[in-house]
Amino acid sequence: MKQKLLLFLILLLPCSFGLVLAQDQEDNTPKYSNEFLAIGVGARGLALSRAYNAVCFDATAGYWNPAGLLGLSNQYDLLLTRASFFGGVSNYDHVGFANRNADSTQAFGLTFIRMGIDDIPDTRLLVDANGGINYDRVRSFSEASYAFMFSYARLFAIKYKGKDKEGQEEEKKLNIRTGASVKVIHRVAGPFAKAWGFGIDLGAHTEYKKFLFGLTLRDISTTYNAWNFNEEEVREVFLNTGNEVPLSSTEITLPTMVLGVARPLALSENIGLTSMIGLETTFDGKRNVLIKSNLLSISPSIGVELDYKNMAFLRGGVGNFQQIKNFDNTFVTTTQPSFGVGFKYKLFVVDYALTNVGGLGGIPYSHVFSLRVAFAQEHLNKIKNLNKPKG
Repeated sequence: MKQKLLLFLILLLPCSFGLVLAQDQEDNTPKYSNEFLAIGVGARGLALSRAYNAVCFDATAGYWNPAGLLGLSNQYDLLLTRASFFGGVSNYDHVGFANRNADSTQAFGLTFIRMGIDDIPDTRLLVDANGGINYDRVRSFSEASYAFMFSYARLFAIKYKGKDKEGQEEEKKLNIRTGASVKVIHRVAGPFAKAWGFGIDLGAHTEYKKFLFGLTLRDISTTYNAWNFNEEEVREVFLNTGNEVPLSSTEITLPTMVLGVARPLALSENIGLTSMIGLETTFDGKRNVLIKSNLLSISPSIGVELDYKNMAFLRGGVGNFQQIKNFDNTFVTTTQPSFGVGFKYKLFVVDYALTNVGGLGGIPYSHVFSLRVAFAQEHLNKIKNLNKPKG
């Protein structure tokens, strides 16, 4: 029991540190920063409305919960995600790779995320020196956000004294998966501004009485983005339009805690059902979510996955509960539903999700596609043997 208490305190310490930082910086820190990292990766997780950090046993775990890397079905896992959000205005790409050792005690992961708006017209030179309009002078640029995550996970076994079904004392063992992701963020606004950021996520996962528990502490170090502006590119336009020329600045992302619980259930020999719930807690003051206070806000999400022989999957979820005020001063609670399907064939898994990233009625739903390949060393050996010259 002492070991369990020690582990709890270790997990609580960084969260408490993040709370102190959040309270100290709450007045001067915006609530929304690096929001491209709040969307999620993988069609499966988005179809479940982000209630996913207790069951993310694939290459997306580096994002959702790095401790989940230890639950890979095979030694290697590669996952690609492609989506277009906000009616095709913004493109979203994700690549995840993970590798665990043979006895599932250690695992590594790499994650790359890009979200950007490309081909934005640059009309600063549209009007030439003589006052004429020359469309040949119009160029284009991209506004893009990049994230690189490097993840590591390790298994710890905690032994404690317990009782068996007959009431006899025996030694029991609780396996705790732990993980961390170090993330480097790079954001570009054409030739006008660039930013670099750095942050750390922590994760834990365990199983108890057929329930799965996941805990993720995002931006536990408080993520800082240092912005540098290219004044020469915007000085003339800003001065002519009466705007203030921007200077270098720092953007701060405060910690977030996500608790997930899942319960797999066998409905029959061929059909399984997994229900899950996620609680995302922010510490930057009151937000428009279901549970809110001046100290913290909690946004719940619910997901359900039905599978047939672990080959075909039907998914659904609901999240982003918000209260909207009507003109008659009454409130109505709105939600953001998500749907998805998946198909598994040998080493390959194809997933699809239909979700509304913006959470608003005026924003169209988006189609998200993922391709996953889960393979072991023996598959690599077969490929090597096929490429060897015969004779």
